[in-house]
Amino acid sequence: MSAFSKSLKIIAIILLSLIGLVILVFGGYVIYLCCQYYRIPDNTEITVNNNISTNINLNTQYTITTFNIGFGAYSQDFSFFMDSGELKDGTKTQGTGSKAKSKEEVLKNTNGAINAIKSINSDFMFFQEVDTKANRSHFVNQYEMLQNAFNQHSSTFAYNFHTAYLFYPILDPHGASDSGIATFSKYNIESAVRKSFPIDENFPAKFFDYDRCFSVYTLPIANTDKKLILINLHMSAYDKGGVIRAQQLEKLTAFVSAEYEKGNYVIAGGDWNHDIANSSNTFESGEKKPEWVATINDEDIPAHFSFAQAINAPTCRSTDIAYTKDANGNIVNYRVVLDGFLVSDNVRIDSVENIDLDFEFSDHNPAKLQFTLL
Repeated sequence: MSAFSKSLKIIAIILLSLIGLVILVFGGYVIYLCCQYYRIPDNTEITVNNNISTNINLNTQYTITTFNIGFGAYSQDFSFFMDSGELKDGTKTQGTGSKAKSKEEVLKNTNGAINAIKSINSDFMFFQEVDTKANRSHFVNQYEMLQNAFNQHSSTFAYNFHTAYLFYPILDPHGASDSGIATFSKYNIESAVRKSFPIDENFPAKFFDYDRCFSVYTLPIANTDKKLILINLHMSAYDKGGVIRAQQLEKLTAFVSAEYEKGNYVIAGGDWNHDIANSSNTFESGEKKPEWVATINDEDIPAHFSFAQAINAPTCRSTDIAYTKDANGNIVNYRVVLDGFLVSDNVRIDSVENIDLDFEFSDHNPAKLQFTLL
């Protein structure tokens, strides 16, 4: 055998070995993901911490807020690697960040969100994308921070994102995450239950999407056998064709209708990941409408329910680019109302407002509802 032939043989062996190693590593990683994957069972009870004994009353005004705090990563200069878009001039855009820039950034944004909600002095507070232990938020326990800040409230937490270590993107992996939705109340919570939303169970989507859920809180009302049912939710965002979101909405609307038929008062709030205020063309921007913006119309919600909605300010910005203003001070990002409350018709809507924080601490702004049980 010639020296040239020997060299080719050695090169072939090296290449085959490298290919085999890549297959082995990739296969091992897929096995690791499969072994780590699980879904939290439907109808799981949630622990209520520091449960308050005071009951709510009829004909009394209360305030509830909802705020997706975006795991503390979304400063105004942050964009997210999974989001893409297009400017009106045809320029394609793509987010870059897979995790918060630093632990200090997470602490700053989380404290900013806390202080903004503190100033409202809400009776009930819903938060989404609250991390307890995650690479993406530099292991800051945001739920613990919220509990310390609102220690006069009862608190609950429901996991909806629990992943093994995600080596994606390769150069800056998203990592492992334990995250969820947190609820705070100044009034007694009789029971708390985590209900699972349908999700995309296909490979590999199920490893990258949340274990979506909504948490249900039953609150006794003084001098009546009726209950206030509060629901904190975070619906799917990355759902091409809207199939999964339709299934999620179907489950939720069936549940709220059943509670209403019992004579209860119902308020469901959070991040719907749908335009709930017909706001798609309300806020001027330099971007085209993204594919992820779906709409919930009147015909999609059950009888006796309506959205408590406001369009005084958007509640979500696009994250395929940082929060950007052009030379004239006009906001480039696409903006829409995704956050708010669905209420039954025995709940009087006294006022509703989106709190304009100019997306300083999150890619969302909070929404506030003042209501009275009739």
